Amino acid sequence: MARPRKPLLSRDLIVEAAGALVDAEGLEAVSTRRLAAALGVSGPSLYNHFRTKDAILEAVADAVSARVDLSMFDAVGRDDENGDRDGNGDRDGGARPDWRGALHAWAHSYRDALADHPNIVPVLARGPGRRPAGLRLADAVFGAMTEAGWPPAHATRIGALMRYFILGSAVASFARGFVDDEAAYDPVDYPHLGQAHLLAQRRREVDEGAFETGLTALLDGLSLQYEALREPRA
Repeated sequence: MARPRKPLLSRDLIVEAAGALVDAEGLEAVSTRRLAAALGVSGPSLYNHFRTKDAILEAVADAVSARVDLSMFDAVGRDDENGDRDGNGDRDGGARPDWRGALHAWAHSYRDALADHPNIVPVLARGPGRRPAGLRLADAVFGAMTEAGWPPAHATRIGALMRYFILGSAVASFARGFVDDEAAYDPVDYPHLGQAHLLAQRRREVDEGAFETGLTALLDGLSLQYEALREPRA
């Protein structure tokens, strides 16, 4: 019987293998030698698809960005031919579609993608650069905010601050920063940390609750700015 063929080496296979290595061991674990061994090929064959290790990591980061849902931005701020924003056949007096709800849903989708791949966050934090999925993400946020009535300068700042907040939340777990040892928090030295040893056991509840609290506060503040910008000037 003929021996089964190995799948041909491709960019997708390299990115998949590199992503698995980053998830398991971190960015420093990625090397052409390790990847070649994992893929059962010679090291130089990788250079037919990627010129450098950094290019591979950029592709891994872009693959994570591509998993973020952007569909919530599709209808933000758009009128039909009759000026009907809600689709019911009536003009709504200029009310804007739910840019806040779109940002909220996108933030959770983005955080979920990063939560599955926290080790790649430092690469994503550099900005989108030339990465296609990263640029589509930036374009979707900026476009939706300007369509909703935000001035371009404000829309740029919103995209930036949302990235700061979301990426920051994915860098590390607050709850895991405390050890599961009651003796580590002597009430003489830390009178307010009597329950700190329980935080690690409640990591998901604490971290997700903190993210939602911060996101709500951020969006509340943006809503106030938005209403102030729309108020007619005397």
